[in-house]
Amino acid sequence: MSVETITLGCRLNFAESETIARTAPPGEDWVVVNSCAVTNEAVRQTRQAIRRAHRERPSAKILVTGCAAELDRRSFATMPGVSRVVGNGSKLNSFAANDVMAPCGSHGHVRSFVAVQTGCDHRCTFCSIWQARGPSQSLPFEPIRDAVARELDRGAKEIVLTGVDITDYEGSLGKLCLHLLAAEPRIKRLRVSSLDSIEIDDALFELIAGEPRLMPHFHLSLQAGDDMILKRMKRRHSRADAVRTVERIKAARPDATIGADLIAGFPTESEDMALNSLKLLEDCDIVAAHVFPFSPRPNTPAARMPQLPREAVKARAARLRDAAAERRSHWLDSLVGTIQPVLVEDQGKGHADNFAPVALDRASRGEAGRARIIGCIGDRLTAVWA
Repeated sequence: MSVETITLGCRLNFAESETIARTAPPGEDWVVVNSCAVTNEAVRQTRQAIRRAHRERPSAKILVTGCAAELDRRSFATMPGVSRVVGNGSKLNSFAANDVMAPCGSHGHVRSFVAVQTGCDHRCTFCSIWQARGPSQSLPFEPIRDAVARELDRGAKEIVLTGVDITDYEGSLGKLCLHLLAAEPRIKRLRVSSLDSIEIDDALFELIAGEPRLMPHFHLSLQAGDDMILKRMKRRHSRADAVRTVERIKAARPDATIGADLIAGFPTESEDMALNSLKLLEDCDIVAAHVFPFSPRPNTPAARMPQLPREAVKARAARLRDAAAERRSHWLDSLVGTIQPVLVEDQGKGHADNFAPVALDRASRGEAGRARIIGCIGDRLTAVWA
């Protein structure tokens, strides 16, 4: 008997899945599917994962939770093999009362994700996650600190703070990071997950500039590079705001690298508007782009706007991905011959501090040190210990 977790979507889901699994009743066979609803494709993949789990483990009970389950419980409850559907508000108590207030889980017992916040108070017109997660809620410092300590006790080498909108953390995300680093000196590597660029506070900028334990890769929720589209998305930043934020990060930390979420083919997007998003890759020096073709989510304002033909949406997403891949390839090639701090996560593979993927021969899980980059194969650098 065992508990298997299948996690769709974000790092917050991953932390929650691992927390749920720890409370599963012993001696019972369960599959926990933690669903995602950020796009229609994510919902489709969730259903596909449930069908596969039932086919491969027909005797196991399937628990479905997460954002897709929260938004459409009835349709998931009727799927073959599903024994239980639990909404987001109760997911941590799916099996038993859970006093772990800060969900946490590790990737190969090396990188651990610790939730500090959930929910969102913003109403971006394309997004249904605020409906699935509810209003923004920040977890108190003490349970976050305790969750970090538990993960370090389990052998974690890197802590990643995660949530739905972590830059909305009450009392300042930067101050939270500062207090964690002071309270738990065992933290040697601290990362922050996706950031809303307009919400980055001064305390976090100060840490970016002066704290080497804060890893120098920052993933920004930018979504578009055209002011009219940003306004129709109901984003709270302009194109110029995004560029200035990146300039400020780079000025504070010259070795910083930038990732970003971008949506292609938003309703009413003209070719010129799409080109503005394309140019944002260069203007914000984006080397890790997550490109999504626009997906009209039910009960959202964007779903009621004039839609682009699906062929145009797919073509613009492909063009944006191709341009992003070319920029990323050039960036990786530029690292060949340099020496980079690297953490090995599994089977000789890991990431540099700047989040470049790296492979090393004869490297053990959890091993960290300085590595000489000797080449690049596909999307992964090859290296030897320096």
